[in-house]
Formats: sequence, C-alpha cells, structure tokens
Amino acid sequence: MTDHFFTPAEYDAISDTAAHWCMRMHASDCTAKERQAFEQWLDAHPLHVSEYEAMLEIWDVAGNLQRPEKAPVPIVRLRPASWRRFGVAAAVCALALPLAAYSGWSLGWLPDSYQRLETTDKGRQVTLNDGSQVELNLRTELIYSHYKDRRQVTLEKGEAFFSIAHDSGHPFVVRAAEGKIRGTGSRFNVWLYEDQVKVNLIEGSALVSSNSEQPGDGLRLGPSMQASYGHGDFIPRIRQTDEHDHSLAWRSGKLVIDDLALNEALPLINRYLKKPLMVADNSTGAIHIGGVYNINELDSLVATLPKVLPVYVTRNNDGNPVLNAIPQKPAKN
Repeated sequence: MTDHFFTPAEYDAISDTAAHWCMRMHASDCTAKERQAFEQWLDAHPLHVSEYEAMLEIWDVAGNLQRPEKAPVPIVRLRPASWRRFGVAAAVCALALPLAAYSGWSLGWLPDSYQRLETTDKGRQVTLNDGSQVELNLRTELIYSHYKDRRQVTLEKGEAFFSIAHDSGHPFVVRAAEGKIRGTGSRFNVWLYEDQVKVNLIEGSALVSSNSEQPGDGLRLGPSMQASYGHGDFIPRIRQTDEHDHSLAWRSGKLVIDDLALNEALPLINRYLKKPLMVADNSTGAIHIGGVYNINELDSLVATLPKVLPVYVTRNNDGNPVLNAIPQKPAKN
C-alpha cells in the first residue's frame, strides 16, 4: 500500500477539523455521540492524532484551556507549529473565550511559535529560535514558546543548562514546578524532580520566584549562587554555591554524590532511572552513600548497592525497587 501525500488544502482541512474537535471535547454540552465520532476520526489516520495533539499543545502553552483529565489520545512528538495552526487555534479560542476575539499575539497570551524538546537515554544540545543555547540532560522534557513580550520555557521534567541570548526587551522565563526563573542574558542550570527545583547561576543575573502567582519578581541571584524551592515554599532558599558543588557534573556525563544520606541522594539518582528507587523507612534513608557514577549506567546501581551498603532490595506492589536496612546485631557486652 502506498502512502497518501496530502495536498495543502487537505492538510488545512485536517487542521480545521482538529481545532473543531478541540473545542467540542472541552465543551460542557459535548455528547456521547460526538465523542464516538471524534474517536472514529482519530482512528482514521495518524495525522489526525498529530494535528489534534498539536492543537491541544498550543492551548496548553497559551494557558487558555486545560486538557481533559483523561486524554483520549497518546502524547506524540510534535514538530514546530505552523503560523496557520496558531491562527486556527486563536480563531476557535475566540468562540470559547470573549477575550480571544482580539489578537492573541498582540495581547501576549498566544505565542507565534514554539519548540518541544525531549531526551531519553541521550543528552542533547539545541539552539532555540531566539539564538539561546540549551543543553538537555537525560530524561528531560521542555517547551520553548516565543511571545510578543517574552521568551518562555516550561520545564516539564529533568534538567537543562541555558545560555541565554541577550534581549532586554524580551526576558527569558523558565517555569519549573510552581516557580519561575527570569533572566535576559545569563547562563544557569535548572534541575526539576517532582516538585523540587534547584537553580545554579553561572554568569549574569536572574530573578527566582518559588511561586509564579506571588506578586513581585522574586529574589535576585548573582554568579556562583544557588536557589532551591519546593511545593508550598513562600520564597526560595538562597545560598552561595559551595566550591565543591557538583551540580553540573552531568554535563560531563557524571553524577557525583558526596557522602549524602539516601533520602537526599535518591532524588539525584531517580531522575535517571526508569523506575524510582525507594527506601523502606527513615533508618534506611539515613544511610550515607558516596561516589562518582556514569549517568548512562545508573540502572545497574540498584543491583550494586547491596554490595556496598548494609541494605537489601525488595519490590513494592508497583514494581519499584525498595532499599531495606539490614538489621544490626546488638553489640556484645
């Protein structure tokens, strides 16, 4: 069977239909019959899935509409969105939101372009559309969006090192968990694991906020400073970077753990594992670990730990490996 090549008119018709289904799937009066027709349309061709996901992602980036709790289609790798697709999305938003009747671009809530970047078992270096450089660690996902008044990255998971192209009129904002990092021409690293974020500033300056909904621009970081925050933190914790800090060792393919308790070390390790490693209790979590590890070989660490630490491994109901401390025999009198 030969592949069908769509004409521009056919492709545009699919984009229009995808936009229509985006509106209907978010509508409160969407019927079961419509949902069935939507699923049949999705199944008809892989391009239908791709275009529908592209429309959803544009709205996610713009922050105007939320995905349904259970998306009916899988996430797919997306190509950069075309100008026409943004126009179609804005037109359909105009039907859903009165404000969208105005130009989404001129109001600053709809980007004119975006790039979705992701890595699995290999890092990646990318030049963004504005000339900024970003280096992605393993298992990292982010979206870059260009708005009228700002450049924005949403770090969905993982870690990235940013070298920002200077543009004082368009601040570069990285959203990570509940907070954000704002700079114009600086170099910094952002690490995200679950709701924990750590920022290392290397050059220039940046403003860090632990809650993007709070008023103000956040706390200012200078070179060799570090900020960290988690869920519920009103302000980020700021400190000078220790001279022995190894946060950027991943850029050389290494993970350096300097005598940390397992409770502190596991977030650093788990970002590289397909199934996160857990501890059975606080006493296990207090056991210390150290060493230099190759980030591409950390899956083998689970089998190695019982050989170097007083622990044994079990599995929980979800199949995750769990470290258990080996009970210590009481000392003889």
